[in-house]
Amino acid sequence: MIFDLDGTLVDTLPVAFSTFRSVVAEFTDRRFADEELIAMFGPSEDGILRRLFPDHWERSFERFVGEYAERHAGCSAPFRGIDVALDVLKRRGVRLAIVTGKAARTAAITLERVGIADYFDAVETGSPEGGVKPRAMRKILDAWRLSPRSVAYVGDAVSDIEAARAVGVVALGAAWGGTMPAAELEKAGADVVFTDVENFIRWLGAGDHSRI
Repeated sequence: MIFDLDGTLVDTLPVAFSTFRSVVAEFTDRRFADEELIAMFGPSEDGILRRLFPDHWERSFERFVGEYAERHAGCSAPFRGIDVALDVLKRRGVRLAIVTGKAARTAAITLERVGIADYFDAVETGSPEGGVKPRAMRKILDAWRLSPRSVAYVGDAVSDIEAARAVGVVALGAAWGGTMPAAELEKAGADVVFTDVENFIRWLGAGDHSRI
């Protein structure tokens, strides 16, 4: 099973949004709403800043990483119940990975701060050039020598569901963080959508997933 990170395993989007606003305010008077920031997702954080500030993106990214780490102090645990779900999967011998659009440095900060890094056999991070989740998923499938339909991807965004469907893995919608309404994930083609982590855990324990 492969997981997205922000908004799926950890409620880090508020941290990312506040950090973006703080860093952007140093270089421009423009203010971005949450919806505008979400619309920029695809490239990793350094890629977003490179597009916003091509002449000084490196300085802005260094500032972003430092402030992201500081602000992460208020987010020190995964979503409630995620550790239970990961324990269930590990006990059943399910291999686990992360495919995220985050930069490697910010992903490492989040995994270290919330203490879940040891659960995962592989972590594939984003690219400044744009969304690479399908390619990252295929890389994991090749490394594990598994067929797509024997692997599931859990994500909270329409783009996550679309990436999963592009690869052919089972698409599981994580609506428990409130990033995207469950109906939107269903409309995007999720095989199953979960509105809370408890239902996800019950689904994992059910064992019979033949309907997907």
